[in-house]
Amino acid sequence: MGLRSDARAFFICYCGRESLILQKYSSEIIMNDFWSLLRRFVPPYKKYLILNIIFNVLAAVLTLFSFALIVPILEMLFGISEGYYEYMAIGDASLKEVVVNDFYYYTQQSIVHLGQSRTLALLAAALVFMTGLKTGATYLSAYFIIPLRSGIVRDIRNYLYDKITKLPISFFTTERKGDIMARMSGDVAEIENSVMASLDMMFKNPVMIVVCIAAMLVISWQLTLFVFLLLPVAGAIMGNVGKKLKRKSLEGQTQWGVLMSNIEETLGGLRIVKAFNAEEKVRFRFQRENQQFYRLSNKVARRQSLAHPMSEFLGTAAIAIVLWFGGSLILSGYSSMNAAAFIYYMVIFYSIINPAKDLSKAAYAIQKGLASMQRVDVILNAENPIKDPEHPVAVPARVASIDYNGVDFSYGTRRVVKGVDLHIPAGATVALVGQSGSGKSTLADLLPRFYDVEHGSITINGTDVRDMKVHDLRSLMGNVNQEAILFNDTFYNNITFGVDNATQEQVEAAARIANAHEFIMESEDGYDTVIGDRGCRLSGGQRQRISIARAILKNPPVLILDEATSALDTESEVLVQQALERLMENRTTIVIAHRLSTIRNASLICVMHEGEIVERGTHDELIALGGYYRRLVEMQSVASEHDA
Repeated sequence: MGLRSDARAFFICYCGRESLILQKYSSEIIMNDFWSLLRRFVPPYKKYLILNIIFNVLAAVLTLFSFALIVPILEMLFGISEGYYEYMAIGDASLKEVVVNDFYYYTQQSIVHLGQSRTLALLAAALVFMTGLKTGATYLSAYFIIPLRSGIVRDIRNYLYDKITKLPISFFTTERKGDIMARMSGDVAEIENSVMASLDMMFKNPVMIVVCIAAMLVISWQLTLFVFLLLPVAGAIMGNVGKKLKRKSLEGQTQWGVLMSNIEETLGGLRIVKAFNAEEKVRFRFQRENQQFYRLSNKVARRQSLAHPMSEFLGTAAIAIVLWFGGSLILSGYSSMNAAAFIYYMVIFYSIINPAKDLSKAAYAIQKGLASMQRVDVILNAENPIKDPEHPVAVPARVASIDYNGVDFSYGTRRVVKGVDLHIPAGATVALVGQSGSGKSTLADLLPRFYDVEHGSITINGTDVRDMKVHDLRSLMGNVNQEAILFNDTFYNNITFGVDNATQEQVEAAARIANAHEFIMESEDGYDTVIGDRGCRLSGGQRQRISIARAILKNPPVLILDEATSALDTESEVLVQQALERLMENRTTIVIAHRLSTIRNASLICVMHEGEIVERGTHDELIALGGYYRRLVEMQSVASEHDA
């Protein structure tokens, strides 16, 4: 009856254990990516990893010793073996034989002197004590892996955010913002839930496997070797499923990025959606993409759910063969195992059932997480062409002149700036005008190196801007754009953005110059009032005046105004124009303007057409020339009269 029960346990144990060993082969498909991920992020936490491995080894060894106590219980107390043992000293035989023999000897002596019941109690107490040590070691192994797991995820988020802030603007013109957000949120969360959550299992379970396989080899190398011969076939089947899982996971995460982009676009354009009664259209588009994500998610989840049933089925098929082979060895007398060793062999199987299940889940979860890591790496491995020079030149204390020398630039194959030459003396106000798409904003963006010129050069005081540190170059410049870019923070923090150690008096002085102090003080908390997402609680003119106050506080020698008044009503434009005139005093200024009335007093007006400067001069000179500029002025005058 005992052997039949043991045989049932053997079946159950082997199913779980086979799942574990089989997974070793299927995991080889993903190990390169997995170890590459660890090599990149683990080094700062290697002490935690070492401690985790030490306690995992200790827990595995204690597991073997604790279950070894069951063997004498079965053999001696229930009459499976009636052999007699003599005490052996170290040196009388191999260490293994001495340890086993003396353990049986003391157990036998305890039965003789204390009786079977007390000996059973002592062995049970020893089993509890050893199990306590084992579970304590297991807890400590998990305790030390947690800082590693959480730290790696934190570091990935930090690296992603750092890289996003360093990447050039050109990167974000080719990538969807929603997809980038999906990579930072959904993909990083998937890495945390899949890969990092599996770290403990990946380091704990293989240790248990190695220790248990070593013990199994000692007990019966023939049976264990036969087990190994069955693994490649089952491992190949498991690996094929895992390979497909990774591919579908990558497709699923990409589709999630599409969904995020859809949501981001809808929220950003909700006013237009409602104005054009396009709710049904955007709903249909979202539901179509969501349905695609639903189908991909189902495929991934179904393949992931296949892991445990498949491992159990393959294990059951294999155990039938192994049981026949092992039983044949014992019955024929060719096996080194006796009944006690066979029982212990089965107990070892039982001890790795849970690790088998965990490792099976971990390997498939890692497949899914590595697909997300591939998407994250698109950002982390993106090349930033805007780099600091090896030997940077110090920025000038005073900007004497800015020169564009034969500057060319293209977006892909479309050439938008063509051989531009332009000299801007210190303190001058240079206006760039022309039709949309003529290259005005691009020409201004090349100065702070938002993009790099393809041919030619831009110099400040005769020094190429590419020979300066990017941070130092941009510290010379202040920007006021058509769309005032503000943050969901207080007035004070928005004005001091990018300026360290500004005093309250300096902030208020900048706000007064920008005609912003009065409406700030009328808000509920003054300068501590939160202005909402992108300054949504403010009018367009108020937002623009806050951005001007920010530029005034920075006090840059070079100012770039990109259509700063084009989106404002007349009253707001007057207030903003007054603030801009104060801001432009004693500064070198590049103004991009559609409203030509705002740049009549510019030192130099450059008219751009299809990437080239086709006319240049003062307002009066260009009017007298009767070319592009005059036609632009006349067109705006007609438009103004028509509006009136």
